[in-house]
Amino acid sequence: MAKDKNKDAGIAGRMYDTSDYQKKDELSNGLAMTHEQASDSYVEGEVGGLIERSSGGDEELNRRGYQ
Repeated sequence: MAKDKNKDAGIAGRMYDTSDYQKKDELSNGLAMTHEQASDSYVEGEVGGLIERSSGGDEELNRRGYQ
């Protein structure tokens, strides 16, 4: 039983590494996927913002049907 407890503690302390994208185990796959999702959310920004056009104009996001 103590052996399994130590194994779980190692998994809980594991952090994302760039090599996780190439590894095939479930933990590495999950870490890589979670990192990608968090990165995408960070890059996307906030939901209630404006769309900035290259022409210099700003547009509000269309919210019809979501209120």
